[in-house]
Amino acid sequence: MLESIRGLPDQVLSAIAALEQRVVAADGGRLKLEWGRLRSRSGDRVEDFLWWDGDRLVGFAGLYGFGDTVEVAGMVDPAYRGRGIGSALLSAVLGTASPVLLIVPRASGAGRRLAVRRGGVLDHSEHVMELRGDPVPGPSDPRVTVRPAEPADLPAVSALLTEGFGQPLADLDTRLDTFRVVERAGAVVGTLNVVSRDDRTDVYGFVVSAPYRGQGIGRQVLRSVCASAGTPVVGLEVAVGNDHALGLYTSLGFVPTLTEDYYAIRA
Repeated sequence: MLESIRGLPDQVLSAIAALEQRVVAADGGRLKLEWGRLRSRSGDRVEDFLWWDGDRLVGFAGLYGFGDTVEVAGMVDPAYRGRGIGSALLSAVLGTASPVLLIVPRASGAGRRLAVRRGGVLDHSEHVMELRGDPVPGPSDPRVTVRPAEPADLPAVSALLTEGFGQPLADLDTRLDTFRVVERAGAVVGTLNVVSRDDRTDVYGFVVSAPYRGQGIGRQVLRSVCASAGTPVVGLEVAVGNDHALGLYTSLGFVPTLTEDYYAIRA
């Protein structure tokens, strides 16, 4: 049975986590569910779609807004595939937002077939990279520091995200607690979103302002964040073809683990 939901109570978050474990155990890899955002849903609008078999969650799709762009990540219990659940969830999503970018792990034949069947067109692809263990050491500039973002940083973080990605994040004011601010000699020069869960930390939305690029700040900040993450795995994403960022991440010890394709789909 399909359920559209505003906000995610703890028992639903637990059900999503259990479903994620079953899917990853069967398929390997990882799912881009962005747990920091799932935990901080505002409840003001429908952003998540659930498919239940009794009290067992067997399908999920979540919306993730980035300015005018809406990404969709979802999953179906391996034991319930081939029953149209994924297609029904996507239809529900498209009834709420259109167009969307459906995130499909490249190894997922079923996901790719669903995207193509619904008229999806490949928009872009990203490599998922992981660091296991300590980052490669290197020099450190004492003027560069990283600290948790505060409410007063909201305008600066929003401006940096717009500079780096062309648009700010939706509901940034409710999600600022997972962001870090990068300063150089007291001036805000960058930001990144750091989300830890269980044995993994993921880094999103890393931006260094243009006048400060090429000075080793990005490498130093990532090295610091990875060293202090407190989890055995740190993950991040890089657009296929972004050789500069790929070189930066590999120099710190990150290795590509999988590729995700983003399909543009309209209602």
